[in-house]
Amino acid sequence: MGKRIVIALGGNALGSNLPEQMVAVKQTSRAIADLIQAGNQVVIAHGNGPQVGMIQKAMAELTRTDPEKYIPCPLSVCVAMSQGYIGYDLQNGLREELLDRGIQKGVSTVLTQVEVDPADPAFQHPTKPIGAFMSKEEADRLVAERGYDVIEDAGRGYRRVVASPKPVSIVEIESIRDMVDAGLVVVACGGGGIPVFQTEGHHLKGAAAVIDKDFASCTLAQQLDADMLIILTAVEKVAVNFGKPDQKWLDALTPEQARAYMDEGQFAPGSMLPKVQAAVAFAESKPGRSALITLLEKAKDGIEGKTGTVIRR
Repeated sequence: MGKRIVIALGGNALGSNLPEQMVAVKQTSRAIADLIQAGNQVVIAHGNGPQVGMIQKAMAELTRTDPEKYIPCPLSVCVAMSQGYIGYDLQNGLREELLDRGIQKGVSTVLTQVEVDPADPAFQHPTKPIGAFMSKEEADRLVAERGYDVIEDAGRGYRRVVASPKPVSIVEIESIRDMVDAGLVVVACGGGGIPVFQTEGHHLKGAAAVIDKDFASCTLAQQLDADMLIILTAVEKVAVNFGKPDQKWLDALTPEQARAYMDEGQFAPGSMLPKVQAAVAFAESKPGRSALITLLEKAKDGIEGKTGTVIRR
């Protein structure tokens, strides 16, 4: 029997711009089609860091050149735009790959909202860099004109930083579940989902935030009662003492072992740490669940136990 799998695609699976994305999606579609051909139900989530930054920069330029005609575009709307055009490429690329293999299976993108808690402490401490690098002059102007938070990032310039609250629930989860149950391949929670919170009545208000796609994928996998969460990244396995002479690749971890390594500071914040945290949260949420961290092209081998780092109870 196949598994119900949620796949979290990293940035290397999408490229950094439109031409790169079109090339990357072909390879990504082949790897995902391998899993579908093996009989698995697949739901795809993905990041949107470069894409949402590109959209926001373009919208900001319109506002700057013609402020009477254009108003600043909320970050939540930019996330929605990125979901649409990334999903467009992904669903078309995957549809084509499946049909080339003689597999008749629908692929669809769900514009996904993810509820966050407005009292989440992350809103008081913005840490998530988005968008393009800027000079100090550009950054100072955005701070003065729009009240943005900015940081100097790795010696390469300045970037806007926004809050990265934890996901609470997937608003469209029933629609996604119905589509998966009907046999469709679903692309959902793009860029971690459009962050929203409830206000008066049933109204959902967009938040100026970006949800980490690994945490959103974990929540999606839990609410879909998936068997496995696969987090695809730029390395084949998780390592401790990464980049040092005594570096050690890890084949398998229990949640307890993973936490011990996290307490030692083994995993870099904003890089491997959220992936391991999300994997642990999913693996220990219900008996029988497991999480896999590996390369895109190694996903099928990882499911078969040949490579990758598996986290399970």
